[in-house]
Amino acid sequence: VTGLEKGDPVLVSAVISCGECLHCVSGRSHLCEAEWLRDANWPLTAADGKPIAHFSRVGGFAEYVLVDQSQVVKLPGDMPLDRASLLACGVITGFGAVAWRAKVELGRSCVIIGVGGVGLNSVQAAFLCGAYPIIAVDVNDAKLEAARVFGASHTVNGSTGDPIQAVKDLTEGRGADYVFVTVGSSSAMSQSVAMSAARGTAVWIGIPDVTETVQLLPFPLLKDERTITGCWMGSTNLKTDIPKLVNLYQAGRLKLDELITKRYRLEEVNEAMDAVVRGEALRNIIIF
Repeated sequence: VTGLEKGDPVLVSAVISCGECLHCVSGRSHLCEAEWLRDANWPLTAADGKPIAHFSRVGGFAEYVLVDQSQVVKLPGDMPLDRASLLACGVITGFGAVAWRAKVELGRSCVIIGVGGVGLNSVQAAFLCGAYPIIAVDVNDAKLEAARVFGASHTVNGSTGDPIQAVKDLTEGRGADYVFVTVGSSSAMSQSVAMSAARGTAVWIGIPDVTETVQLLPFPLLKDERTITGCWMGSTNLKTDIPKLVNLYQAGRLKLDELITKRYRLEEVNEAMDAVVRGEALRNIIIF
């Protein structure tokens, strides 16, 4: 391990990279194609001898964890670690989809379907990119109110009407230049294409069940030259992009404090998760 010393504050992410494959040397380290021995041979075992898997190669809610050095980014000593922890997944996934995958241009219209802990970061990335209008779509009014704080210019409650028509009404009938789907819903993915304008792009971020399929009419896709793309972990290059986000936060331009609904002790983890399931939280933090 190089570049780190015992006691350094660090961010640990699920993004792991070998630094040598085609994707890594092409600046797409989040798509690293190397096979990782630890995925099949876990170093930890339970009392009964069965292996204990590190979830997403990280090991959430563990007090100690063994990770590859490519997953670690050193943080400045004055960066609050509870705020920094948000950058590891939710922030980079939502923010990066807008800034690094879609590369949204000034004045382009954006829709974000789902404005929870990931979607709000898509909203604030669109705001920082200078997009307009920025339309947040959700079924939770409290989250739609939060989206306004993060930079949404318009909100649509999808449970009270036709969200596709609502988006078209807000974009002079054309649809949006970019539609980001941050929820793991195949129906939302279908809607995203219908919400997009000619030459528009639908960016799928949320992860549905691996057995789900998406139904689309091919002719509108062909006729209007629409694009569908996926985005994995915000297309993030940890070593270069995490320092950018830290700088934005320290400059007062990236909202992290506002994402934290509540802080819990480790023994309260189930209570924290239940609050998320009930839709009562943007992001809950476990404090060790």
